[in-house]
Amino acid sequence: MSFFITFARMNNTKWSEIVILVDAEYVDKVAFDLIVNFERMLGRRIPQADMAQWLECIALDGGLRPQPSDTSSQTSIQVVLIHDKGHQQMDNFLPGKFADLDGKAFSGQLGEFLISCVQVEEMVTKDDLYIDSLQIIANAAEVKRLMVVADSDRIYNKVREALRKADPDKHITVFAMQPMTNGNFRQEILGYSLMAALGIKSAELTGARGMEQGAREM
Repeated sequence: MSFFITFARMNNTKWSEIVILVDAEYVDKVAFDLIVNFERMLGRRIPQADMAQWLECIALDGGLRPQPSDTSSQTSIQVVLIHDKGHQQMDNFLPGKFADLDGKAFSGQLGEFLISCVQVEEMVTKDDLYIDSLQIIANAAEVKRLMVVADSDRIYNKVREALRKADPDKHITVFAMQPMTNGNFRQEILGYSLMAALGIKSAELTGARGMEQGAREM
């Protein structure tokens, strides 16, 4: 019964105009891979990703822009983190515990981010729950802008099919670690927002590449 309760919860949710849908384990794994690679490359410790900064960077890459200072009401941005039942936290984000994130909100220059954590229950896989949720959100009349962070290495074709019949007037952005093909949506590279949230500066990368190049020429 738990799957049907979760599905009904998604179907009956009053959505904001802006939604970010995240596969929590996937983005946590990508953050871990970046931490390992850049610690080796830069020769320094890379801290956990700042969750609030990452979400703001995702929203910026998804086309959202800071609100004018004279705006009377804040833009509402709903964040949905879908996670496996056996996982209670994202190890490479701060804060990362789902219990600490669920139902919480924070405000920034882009608006107010409202976070919900949805746990996968029996009778359904996370991929199926993610795709079902994606279709519900993409088809919700009130949603105008959608940012999709899915495990594109495994389920990109399902994501593409789920969005094929989405309203063409909706502003949809799919984030992946490399460009994907044949989608009727915008695409952005997921790594850029994560690098910003991990505190990795472009100047550091330039310096590291220069050192590598010099070492090869010696």
